[in-house]
Amino acid sequence: MAADSMEIDDSLYSRQRYVLGDSAMHQMAKSSVFLSGMGGLGIEIAKNIVLAGVKAVTLHDTKQCETWDLGSNFFIRTDDVSSQRKRVEAVCPRVAELNPYVHVDMSSSALDDNTDLSFLRKYQCVILTEARLSLQKRVDEFCHSQRPPIRFIGCDAYGICVRVFCDFGDEFEVSDPTGEEPKEIFIQNITQDNPGVVTCMDNQPHGLQTGQSVVFREVHGMEEVNGTARPVSVLSPHSFAIGDTSQLQPYAHGGFFVLVKTPKTFRFETMERQLCDPQVLTADFSKPEAPLQIHAAMLALDTFQEQHSRLPNTGCLQDAEVLLKLTEEVNATLRNQTSVNTELVRWLSRTARGTLPPLAAAVGGLASQEVLKAITGKFAPLQQWFYLDAVEVVRPLQSVSAEEFFPRGDRYDGLRACIGESMCLELHKLRVFMVGCGAIGCEMLKNFALLGVGLAKSSGEVCITDPDLIEKSNLNRQFLFRPHHIQKPKSTTAAEATHDINPDLQVDAHLNKVCPATESIYNDSFYSRLNLVVTALDNVEARRYVDSRCLSTQRPLLDSGTMGTKGHTEIIVPNLTESYNSHRDPPEEEIPFCTLKSFPSVIEHTIQWARDKFENLFVHKPSIYNSFWQTHSSAETVLQRMQMGESLEGSFQVIKLLSKRPSQWEQCIAIARLKFEKYFKRKALQLLHSFPLDTRLKDGSLFWQSPKRPPAPFDFDLKDPLHFTFIVSTARLFAAIYNIPCSEKDLTEKAVTRILSDVKIPEYRPSEKWIETDETAKKPESVKMPLSSEEEREAIAQLEQAIATDNVSAERLQVSPLLFEKDDDGNGHMDFVTSASALRARMYSIEPADRLKTKRIAGKIIPAIATATAAVAGLVALELIKVIGGYGFESFKNCFFNLAIPVVVLTEPAPVKQTLIRDNIYFSIWDCWTIFGHEDFTLSDFMNAVREKYGIEPTMVVHGVKMLYVPVMPGHSKRLKLTMLKLIKPPVDRRYIDLTVSFAPEADGDDDLPGPPVRYFFSRNGETP
Repeated sequence: MAADSMEIDDSLYSRQRYVLGDSAMHQMAKSSVFLSGMGGLGIEIAKNIVLAGVKAVTLHDTKQCETWDLGSNFFIRTDDVSSQRKRVEAVCPRVAELNPYVHVDMSSSALDDNTDLSFLRKYQCVILTEARLSLQKRVDEFCHSQRPPIRFIGCDAYGICVRVFCDFGDEFEVSDPTGEEPKEIFIQNITQDNPGVVTCMDNQPHGLQTGQSVVFREVHGMEEVNGTARPVSVLSPHSFAIGDTSQLQPYAHGGFFVLVKTPKTFRFETMERQLCDPQVLTADFSKPEAPLQIHAAMLALDTFQEQHSRLPNTGCLQDAEVLLKLTEEVNATLRNQTSVNTELVRWLSRTARGTLPPLAAAVGGLASQEVLKAITGKFAPLQQWFYLDAVEVVRPLQSVSAEEFFPRGDRYDGLRACIGESMCLELHKLRVFMVGCGAIGCEMLKNFALLGVGLAKSSGEVCITDPDLIEKSNLNRQFLFRPHHIQKPKSTTAAEATHDINPDLQVDAHLNKVCPATESIYNDSFYSRLNLVVTALDNVEARRYVDSRCLSTQRPLLDSGTMGTKGHTEIIVPNLTESYNSHRDPPEEEIPFCTLKSFPSVIEHTIQWARDKFENLFVHKPSIYNSFWQTHSSAETVLQRMQMGESLEGSFQVIKLLSKRPSQWEQCIAIARLKFEKYFKRKALQLLHSFPLDTRLKDGSLFWQSPKRPPAPFDFDLKDPLHFTFIVSTARLFAAIYNIPCSEKDLTEKAVTRILSDVKIPEYRPSEKWIETDETAKKPESVKMPLSSEEEREAIAQLEQAIATDNVSAERLQVSPLLFEKDDDGNGHMDFVTSASALRARMYSIEPADRLKTKRIAGKIIPAIATATAAVAGLVALELIKVIGGYGFESFKNCFFNLAIPVVVLTEPAPVKQTLIRDNIYFSIWDCWTIFGHEDFTLSDFMNAVREKYGIEPTMVVHGVKMLYVPVMPGHSKRLKLTMLKLIKPPVDRRYIDLTVSFAPEADGDDDLPGPPVRYFFSRNGETP
């Protein structure tokens, strides 16, 4: 995004534009940032803000590269250490490589209590990491006093504790505190009263808060409210008051309201003033006192450094006692005093010299989002402190000897100071399977490299798989990829980039999807070699499948996901927690068929209609055409069979396409013009013929009332840019499927006008066809509709004509179906969807959407930004350490955050449920009973074996959807004598199958009792039969 032209490069920034919006993007492209400290936290922030696309960043640092930097800074290499380069010199070119639109420069000048700070005036935001508190206070005071103020952020990470402080000046205006897109909500009624009460249609929740304002549109009757913003007072989730409406016209029908976004001003105090009475964000409500306890402990650590010019020594009990005494002194000065957390202080003292890379990643993501808020005024800023500790990571290591935490002169010294040598070795031996190498995948691999997960010399391995290739839009947040990687596989490219960070890592990269079709690769023996599985996926279906495999093979699963600034992590541990499939999100609401076809009311409906039209015209029909002629290779044979009265599936549709198949560009333009007439004039005329504007329902109410909008047909006008775009894009797509060449000259207005002057538009005659109005009705299966004899005769005549005119050559029986590609602006796909949707919106008086919004909805694009991705991956990697340590249930944390508001919520995972079968026999989702059989093992043998081994009588046996034994089913009792092999007929390579078995209830007439799956092995040793 070049600052001078202010043109946003959508091919790079499209996913982020949906998070921040164009106004914030333009603001970033004019902003310069100063970032000091190139340790683990500083490099995280540098990565995220450069990916986001600020104008310029100055990286500042005065230290030299040391061996242990390799364990916290992913842009420092071994040769930087050996050649004794300055950290800032090593990282600057690598940070600059992340985004060609950002100017990255460096400084290694001294920044201390004597530095003249006037050089900071050219920056809009200043971030200090690894800076003494006295310097932070001095720089903050300077920034706060400027007019306009320079936004200041201070960040620190010491061992298991991190903090972020923000000061954006006395008055900081935020244009959009939440970033949520206001929804149009339809109105059921507005009372004529003081106050007037608005009720939402179909009991839809309005999501408003008292004091917010809404604007009304398209209200009939009480028309005075239209276009005015009115403050609301919430009465219930579905109703609110809007002031006096008693003097207005009575409400008749229709209308909707939308929340009005109002700017909000935030006030900040300087760090000096905030120290004694800090305003903190609470992340973990199970320990609400933690932020103030960490505040006191970290301020004490600052004092310790001022007094001793060093950090506490690892494992030094004396230093820990000094820090504890200092913490008590600091705590006494706080306005809101809390108890001193002795355990936390001792761990802070023990680990202060160390670094937990995942903690830096998590808080670096949050701090980077604050930088973007500071320079754009988009989203509510952090007020004013954020604290996080990882005491759950270290608490179980209490009894480990102090020597384990001492440095050994390698890249893991920082990590070792926090978790000890034994845990480091466990990480090195780890065998991990990660599914997906997109944004979260890249961030996870960075964490693996810094933690030393899966080292070759320790027989560890990180196996990754992703079938996708790298696209330009990935580069905005998938930070291991560069422009020269575009169109290369994500997994192999990510593996190479991870190797650059840590050459000792063993990364095995695959290009497979993980799904039932690849179970021969990712089989039970593959999972049995793993310690854990990590998902870095973008869809629920794939997560559900991977979860089911982890459940079946008893492997821990670490899941995470983001949407814009929101993120979640979920930790799934065998026999301790529920699984991903234990909770089901409500299914996505489908738009009713009749709404899409005839009665759109909001822009989403017209966009989906246009997307469906694309699919039908350019994908579905051409595919049916190809498969028909692959099945029936000769047109003459098809004709003979049809003349004999045979019905061939799809023949009518295919022959219609063949008879109308264009062979020249001019014909493509003509088809496009006829489509325009059909979609934007005839459909409207037909609807108004079937349902005139004064149509009333049985109860006397108007047919055409909100949310139904009557269409208004319009005439074709080539001078209208939308009309022209629709014609040209539609013609181009038809030309593409029929392999008809067209030149740039063919697409000019002059050429198109000439062709259109010869196109004859048949006269419109309304038909008496029935129009679906039932919202519960599903789309009919068109192919299955029986043909009338007249249609059959017409199809035969058309095919005879095609054969007679030699129009059935191999080329003409083949077309090229398209594949919808939203990110290629040159292919005409989005031109078609945007123009078709906008024209339909115009026809129904719906506010149109711009191309960007249309692309997001039509392409089902998930908004994404690097800040949230970095944060979830860091939080997941912290949990990975706990899983490997075999920690107890109380140590694990799931997280939900929304960096926009900002809110971070850490909670315990859902504990696994134990279900009682009967008589003290319990089972959970992780249980699987096993029975080993042999070649002659019968169903009766199986039932007896279950009864003998588990002490409960099976009553019903089901395999998938096939009922193997249900006593009430006729003939099933005979199956008891059949062998299991004969009943199940397993594939040759199957060792076992999982059966669903029900058990006899305690009392007659009760329902059968559920049980865990029973895994039946076909042989005594569990080998393939």
